[in-house]
Amino acid sequence: MSTTVTDEQIRALAATAKPYSLALLQWGPERTMDGADAIELEHQRRMVSLRAEGVIAILCPVGSDTVAGVAIMTVPAEEAAEIMAGDPCVRAGMMRCEVHPCHGFPGDALQ
Repeated sequence: MSTTVTDEQIRALAATAKPYSLALLQWGPERTMDGADAIELEHQRRMVSLRAEGVIAILCPVGSDTVAGVAIMTVPAEEAAEIMAGDPCVRAGMMRCEVHPCHGFPGDALQ
């Protein structure tokens, strides 16, 4: 680390934190079930729709045998959990979803 950060800078940044929810999608036992491709396409359509509506701020599919993706959601964790429980892949057992409250800071972005 080459950048020096003061205690005051940390406190100032912390004061700007905004609540979000982190949805972590992991592959489940039914990942390769019959009809999985069609179900996954509906999952993708739903996730992109939620992103377009502003419910998902950052959408990150993951190329892994265990982790399917990560979404930073703009709603409280309880609401995010309800939304994700209705996901086609989650309902089919193709994915499991954990939702955790988290915080982000103004100006954070993917580039």
